[in-house]
Amino acid sequence: MTKRWNVLGAGLIGLALAFASPAVAASPREILTQASFLTSDKATALSLINQGLAAAEAILAHDPQDKEAQMQRGVAIGDRGHLLRSPGDAKTARHIFEAFLAAYPRDPEAHLAMATWHLDTVDAGFFAATLLGGKKDIGLAELDKAVAFGGGRPFFTGFAALMRIRLNPNDVANARVLAEQAAIAPAPTPLDRIAKRAAQLILIPLRSGDGRTAALLARKYLPFGRI
Repeated sequence: MTKRWNVLGAGLIGLALAFASPAVAASPREILTQASFLTSDKATALSLINQGLAAAEAILAHDPQDKEAQMQRGVAIGDRGHLLRSPGDAKTARHIFEAFLAAYPRDPEAHLAMATWHLDTVDAGFFAATLLGGKKDIGLAELDKAVAFGGGRPFFTGFAALMRIRLNPNDVANARVLAEQAAIAPAPTPLDRIAKRAAQLILIPLRSGDGRTAALLARKYLPFGRI
């Protein structure tokens, strides 16, 4: 397990160096990517999330219609709610994602955000799912839409594979199909590269039918898996 995480971690070092460049201010997405995938300390992750949220809100103060900032504001609030177990943040993030999805019904990131919200809530346990209204069936349906609209990018197929096998370690066949697609697809962005590498690594147990090991690995490679 440690060896496999180190392989992924080595691939993320380049991302950390790129994001750390002093020449260009990091975007909200870059800051939140650091928080989600490059941080092993909760306090550091929360600090980065708050930075990303502040950056998104500063953009929205100048341009309330900025699509990217709208999405990243929702992601930041949802991430903060996830780490702090805050029902208020979770509900706010859901409202942001629902509004975004209503405005952009074919946007794959909007569907992935809704899928993640529901499936993370279900993964948090019965009490959280009941309190917040997280639904497995809605999460899976949104995940399928993200893949359908995602143009084959590993950001969507790779994370769909991770979330499916985390949800159900017996769902080896579906997770493998998605991971196989992600493993060979072009990866134009840092998030695509993260998802592609994670998909390649969970394919090792998936190809041998070991859904339990793949599910354990998926938890490591999904956001905040190092915390």
